[in-house]
Amino acid sequence: MKKSIHTICVFCGSRVGAGETYTKVAKEMGKLLAKNNFKLVFGGTTIGLMGCIADAVLEHGGKVEGVIPQLLFPMEAPHPKINRLHITHSMHARKQKMYDLSDAFVALPGGLGTLDELFEILTWSQINLHQKPIGIINTEGYFDGIIQFLDHALKEEFLRPKHRQLLIKAQNPKEMINKLKRR
Repeated sequence: MKKSIHTICVFCGSRVGAGETYTKVAKEMGKLLAKNNFKLVFGGTTIGLMGCIADAVLEHGGKVEGVIPQLLFPMEAPHPKINRLHITHSMHARKQKMYDLSDAFVALPGGLGTLDELFEILTWSQINLHQKPIGIINTEGYFDGIIQFLDHALKEEFLRPKHRQLLIKAQNPKEMINKLKRR
């Protein structure tokens, strides 16, 4: 029996990226999370796409929980308006807490931290630590290189077909929300 999805963790950048498209998608995702009664779990800060998505969820009446490690406080201010903030002692504890709070995971564009979070949660699923859905929103083809790499790893037999299928791909937030609702 599959567990229903109530809380979605979104991994995304501490920067907004080039152009306005990434910000627009983060705001759209936040709005759709709120409108579909999904609670957001995110990195807990006001900066970058993280701040954009949290602000959008709050603006549309949704609930938001942030998770931030103490060591980031000098660089990243905790979001003051979210419903709940969890402060952890390390980055590893942050990822564990985000996992514990969430029923599904979605990555928006981001840098090394976003990729680290995405691949760790995929690895946990691969080794059967969980069966929670994991997706990417491939804004402007941002994740094309990752998708190609995973297909290459599959072709070269470093990745099993069932593990390649763990990653749900969507082109936009509406498509991702619809796919998660069907899970």
